[in-house]
Amino acid sequence: MKQIKFNPENKDILTYGEALGPVADIVDQEEADQYLKEYIKYTQKFLDEKPHEEGKTAEEICKINIGYWSGWCSNETAERILKLFDCSHPIFGKKVPTPKEAFEAGKKLAEL
Repeated sequence: MKQIKFNPENKDILTYGEALGPVADIVDQEEADQYLKEYIKYTQKFLDEKPHEEGKTAEEICKINIGYWSGWCSNETAERILKLFDCSHPIFGKKVPTPKEAFEAGKKLAEL
């Protein structure tokens, strides 16, 4: 099986889809660790030019992005992503919500 590489075309700028889409196909820890390491390096380049306004590190940003991306995947894929990348969805945390839980979380956010 061919290992999934971060930014295989070595582009200077990636879309979120290009950077995050492949995480849905990663199935083992070694591959996830390698992918995250390269994604962090890529993100760090931008932080070196302009630090994050809230002081987040490249690793924190990458894990937030991956966690968020998991929400667009099937429940099975989302659970795998959250575990392999040791991240959380920024709204739902480490668990995939039921439709009712997702709706209630959305209502709660709307009240803020």
